Amino acid sequence: MVIAVVDGLGGGIGAQIISQLRQELPLDVEIIALGTNAVATDRMMKARANRGASGENAIRISIREADFIIAPLSVLIPHSMLGEVTPGIAEAVALAPGHKLLLPITQPRLEIMGLEWKPLTKQISEAIQIIREKTGLIPPVLPEEPQDERKT
Repeated sequence: MVIAVVDGLGGGIGAQIISQLRQELPLDVEIIALGTNAVATDRMMKARANRGASGENAIRISIREADFIIAPLSVLIPHSMLGEVTPGIAEAVALAPGHKLLLPITQPRLEIMGLEWKPLTKQISEAIQIIREKTGLIPPVLPEEPQDERKT
């Protein structure tokens, strides 16, 4: 399975996504860090992506490999992220065959109605749960805590 994580600017959101993916999914899951710039890609690589690429053409080519794409919603909006998302990047993400899991993190002057605010870690966990459901990956079973058998 291949998961592409797309981010721009400083790559902080992408790095957080990759960190959670690494914690919650098996290590044989391949993660591709696709940054709109080299700084974003570098930060995502430090979060333990398998491979990384930067810029419009790299995203247009590499995103086709992904079974799942996780990114802020703004990657579908041309000229967002302070202009880093080109129309070509937005089109490549929108037309990619992989299942898109878009986090409702938006730009100023853009609101998505009907969504309840959730912390980023919760949004990422929900995306990971969808990946598990669609692929049949079972989350690791944690040992149960011992119960206090004393009766009151």
